[in-house]
Amino acid sequence: MQKSRLVVGVDVPWVTSWTEEPIIGVRPCPTVGGRLALVQTDAAGYGRPQYSQNHLVRQRRTVLGMLCPMCGSPTVAGDRWTQVAKRTSAGRLRRSGKAVDLPREIEDRRVLVDAGSIAPLHRACVERSLGECPHLKADPDVDVKPFPARWTLLPLLIEAVPAPGPGAAAGAAVAVITFLQLIGVTDSVDRDWRFRKPPSRLHLPG
Repeated sequence: MQKSRLVVGVDVPWVTSWTEEPIIGVRPCPTVGGRLALVQTDAAGYGRPQYSQNHLVRQRRTVLGMLCPMCGSPTVAGDRWTQVAKRTSAGRLRRSGKAVDLPREIEDRRVLVDAGSIAPLHRACVERSLGECPHLKADPDVDVKPFPARWTLLPLLIEAVPAPGPGAAAGAAVAVITFLQLIGVTDSVDRDWRFRKPPSRLHLPG
């Protein structure tokens, strides 16, 4: 394995997956409190960057620790920015089927910021990525905004079937976490949320 000349966190986003980081299966993962999760090896900087795919474990680490997905360093209150997050209400998000696990104490009229699987960036990293990333340059939905001071996380699940042993049938399917969805909680409310159309599904790179 030869290390790339591209520098992780500078030339390539820290959260990006590389071709030498294969998915190795399902196992308990500390990024989700020991729950079953899809995991992959950690070899950032080796092979080729897969810009359209987030690394499963690093993605979960970014939203858990509020790490900038571009440089990998922690962000702080007052310097957390989103680029393509969508504002919606809790009621509309629930009605779309995307937020079954949204905490009940968040009332339906509460305005939320659906960041998908993308943690907030430093403002300096936002400017660098907007200047260098051709996908962002061409994205008409880019709208740089500060991220709220409160947030919650929702697991994005798939079903996995254990491989059968010799002469045995496959086991029952189990729920497995892939990415963590980040939802910012604002101080605003939308009293007319019931009369608005449900939001379209946000693309979650990975």
